Amino acid sequence: MIQFEKFTLANGLRVIVHQDLSTPMAVMNIMYDVGARDENPDRTGFAHLFEHLMFGGSVNVPVYDEPLQMAGGENNAYTTNDLTNYYIQLPAENLETAFWLESDRMLSLAFSEKSLDTQRKVVSEEFKEHYLNKPYGDVGHKIMELSYKQHPYRWMTIGKELSHIENAKLEDVRNFFFKHYRPVNAILVVAGNVTAEKVKQLAEKWFGGIPAGEKYTRNLPQEPPQTEARTMEVHADVPLDALYKCWHMYARLDKRYYVADLLTDILSGGGSSRLYQTLVKEKKLFSSVDCSHHGTADAGVVIFEGKLVKGVAMQDAEKALDEILEQMKKESVTAVELQKVKNKTESMIAFEDMSVMSRANSLAYYELLGDASWINTELEKYNAVTTNDIQEESRNIFDEKNSNTLYYYAN
Repeated sequence: MIQFEKFTLANGLRVIVHQDLSTPMAVMNIMYDVGARDENPDRTGFAHLFEHLMFGGSVNVPVYDEPLQMAGGENNAYTTNDLTNYYIQLPAENLETAFWLESDRMLSLAFSEKSLDTQRKVVSEEFKEHYLNKPYGDVGHKIMELSYKQHPYRWMTIGKELSHIENAKLEDVRNFFFKHYRPVNAILVVAGNVTAEKVKQLAEKWFGGIPAGEKYTRNLPQEPPQTEARTMEVHADVPLDALYKCWHMYARLDKRYYVADLLTDILSGGGSSRLYQTLVKEKKLFSSVDCSHHGTADAGVVIFEGKLVKGVAMQDAEKALDEILEQMKKESVTAVELQKVKNKTESMIAFEDMSVMSRANSLAYYELLGDASWINTELEKYNAVTTNDIQEESRNIFDEKNSNTLYYYAN
């Protein structure tokens, strides 16, 4: 059971304190309720650009990393389609350094053409390196565009196209910041060798005076149910043919999310999984296979990806995959097989909970979803899944009308 205390400042900033006296360290985690799904379709990649800009100096702190390093700290950040997360770890006695650094960049970034230009170049290079010049780098873009027609998950976190970042204007960037990076849209978690009393005092001191901002209310276009199979063919300079298949699944807060999570593990969680055993080991059709999901807040997707063994025909590889999925629909998995993936999930949750950094991140995430206390009930939701649920969800997800297939051929 992970214990924590929670309070909210007058400006709407939610603060969670998790004490762990077994470590000399403290972690500060700030999660903003903004991700790539909140972008204007004509100006994508902004949430990710901000992840970089937030390290480019704020009003009173020209170089973010210097004071943090002097305090023995380290930091990082990540952006997803749903959220943006910043985290710091440092010796607990230097906790106030984290407070003034993070509060200053929440107060306001030091918006300058120079900083924007620097980070724009960094992100543009990242786009080129990982998405344009890397073999199979465009797969994510293509499969999402194929799978989503309305919902903003149809573009990647890096952005829909390079020009959106290259043409980002300072005014656009400033507006995006003051719309989303406000106390009312943020969750602050402090974990480790700390007391709730001390955190309350520091939170009031450093964050209490920041204007609340307006609560951002999402009104995203919802993806209509898919009614027919979609396919796309790509020919590129890559080493091997590859097959990608994508199916819609339920949102993170739907209980069927847990079914889909265990289902993908049965199919592809390691060397004894169904896909690996049949497609790689026995039939030798694929050199590698994976089946996973994005775990997104809104309705997400299950994705299969496999690189074909040289000389194998695409239709033979796809047929073998379809046969396994058909079997999942027709026959119930065994109780032993289901229990095995439940045990794996339990050990994974336990392993994640060992790190203070991970606990802080999870508390922020569950609070963002609706309630930080869900961190303690997650395992129950997995344990409630039955073999019938797995079969029913296999029928729901792996319906041909719900499929999006990308045939990726090597030139």
